[in-house]
Amino acid sequence: MFFRFVAATLLCAILANTGFAHKLWILPSQTQFSGKDAWVTVDACASNDLFYFNHIPLPLQFLNIVAPDGSPAKAVNKSMGKYRSVFDLELTQDGTYRVALNTRFVFASWNQDGKKKFWRGLPDQIADAVPADAEDLNVSESLGRLETFVTKNSPSTDAIKPIDDGLEMIPVTHPNDLYVGEKATFRMLLNGKPHAGVDVFVVRGGTRYRNSLEEKKVTTNSQGEFSVSWDKPGMYWLSTSAQDSKTSVPQAKTRYLVYSATLEVLPE
Repeated sequence: MFFRFVAATLLCAILANTGFAHKLWILPSQTQFSGKDAWVTVDACASNDLFYFNHIPLPLQFLNIVAPDGSPAKAVNKSMGKYRSVFDLELTQDGTYRVALNTRFVFASWNQDGKKKFWRGLPDQIADAVPADAEDLNVSESLGRLETFVTKNSPSTDAIKPIDDGLEMIPVTHPNDLYVGEKATFRMLLNGKPHAGVDVFVVRGGTRYRNSLEEKKVTTNSQGEFSVSWDKPGMYWLSTSAQDSKTSVPQAKTRYLVYSATLEVLPE
């Protein structure tokens, strides 16, 4: 039941205007570290106010961490509370880690015995959930990628290679090299190819404590690239969405996609 609720929240985040939808995010305690011993604590949440815990935690079963050398990294001290999930990651390697929650859900509706039925769940559950005699079956899939980047000592890019599935952001400017007064450029990909003409929304954290969202909207060019100039330091949430027909479930005709990243901008 909880995962169904998360799935519904994810779909709302894709379809609704970013100013009104619940925002899904992961938040690192910081993004740049130096020295030998380094740990990062990460929160995962869906909330009404950005980086404020007031809605539901996100399930950590979808957690995927890539170490600087491209190998999987393991989180520890995982915990799910009432409003947020949390975990720790020891940065044992120098370089940049890619920390992500990659969620994939299926939504189905059909008619049975004169009544409308609805179901939400994981792709491998749909065969058991939907009866063989379902009429007017309508199935869609959602793929969400929520991520952040954390660097110990020197930045690297081996962990930030394209996955070629759904929406993803490939930095032109390194994501842990963002400073006030400088312009950063990123590239949006859809299934490994530049995603042109898509709107990307950028919001600084702390929305609970100001009267306006102060949302910036930028649009990708023909190479899928967009640029952002930072005027204030802090944690920022970047988000975009799309849809296609490249589903992993035979019954599904449409796939809804959402991408968001948490980036830290430091003072000059």
